[in-house]
Amino acid sequence: MTKARRKITVQERRARLGARHLLAPAARASTPEAVAEAVLGLHATDPASVYLAAAARLKNPAVADLERALYGDHTLVRMLCMRRTMFVVPRDLAPVVDASTARAVAARERRNLAKVIKEQLGFDDRWFAATEAAVLAALHKSGEATAAQLAELVPDLKSVIVQAEGKPYEARPRITSRFLGVMAAEGRIRRGRPLGSWASSQYRWIPAEPHPELPLDEAKAELAARYLASFGPATTEDVKWWTGWTLTDTRKALARTEAVEVDLDEGPGHALPAQLDAPAEPGPWAALLPALDPTPMGWRLRDWYVDAALTPQLFDTNGNIGPTVWWNGRVVGGWAQRADGEIVTELLVTDGVGRDARSAIAGEAERLASFFAEVRVKPSFRTPLERRLAS
Repeated sequence: MTKARRKITVQERRARLGARHLLAPAARASTPEAVAEAVLGLHATDPASVYLAAAARLKNPAVADLERALYGDHTLVRMLCMRRTMFVVPRDLAPVVDASTARAVAARERRNLAKVIKEQLGFDDRWFAATEAAVLAALHKSGEATAAQLAELVPDLKSVIVQAEGKPYEARPRITSRFLGVMAAEGRIRRGRPLGSWASSQYRWIPAEPHPELPLDEAKAELAARYLASFGPATTEDVKWWTGWTLTDTRKALARTEAVEVDLDEGPGHALPAQLDAPAEPGPWAALLPALDPTPMGWRLRDWYVDAALTPQLFDTNGNIGPTVWWNGRVVGGWAQRADGEIVTELLVTDGVGRDARSAIAGEAERLASFFAEVRVKPSFRTPLERRLAS
């Protein structure tokens, strides 16, 4: 007789989310490294999201602690990896991410750029290698440099290519950013301190140490297990979407973990054995999470924590989520920072959101405003609700 699969309810998943993702006040962490460990990685496409996602989960958030981890101790590593997305991951996880996802992304980025350079500029692989060597030599000599400074030191980086030729949005950029981006994707250089505030998208480049090499299958199995530890229980589709793998690779990786099959509202899912026990309730909690926060971006199937009817207001046209307001494991609204620094919120769900919830949300808005201080941030991916609230 086949043993019945464990049914894991939405309420259990929400309770586990509040504790595992360090969103309940009692679960908050003391260091940014612990935050990144809890959620596997902080989305870093928008520079401010790294700081804001960490601040939401820290007992005493401080910009200096993030700067230490990112640029001093290098215990957090910025990588182009899952789904060709920029993440900040714990240093011990970086080799796993590199082998399981980042190498394939870097190889595609290199092939695409090499093709453009050959077709438009007539430069071959020897030119590519020589220019990389020149960039590394310049960085080792100077210690750090901006893209503009590197282009002065390595003049070939000023070469211009044509994008979308003949289209209304035709552009003729220098190859500087794409070339340095490929080197960063391959782990040869990394982003250093930003120019200006912590929210700046302009930064310096520094040399990087190569990641230890790991067998591909082992790395994928390890990443799948780490994903389930942070985001499980989850469906196969969730794992496939988050990693960016093929369905075949996803199934193979899951089969190499200790995960067992469970029943979720969406259908069959996977959970680690430790997740079969009902989680303790973390207590009431509110959170104001930034655009592209790792929690709402952690699953492909999201109905258990965000009502599909809210999508037009909370997501942009490319599927990027904007700033969200949470209450006890579900999205209930959104927020924005206005030009004067005020944090404004709007509830899109009122069912179950009473006086205590509104008070807790207001408290989180005050905490977030204190973290921002004099810094003003405009999300790179703007959503209808965020635009309206910010105006």
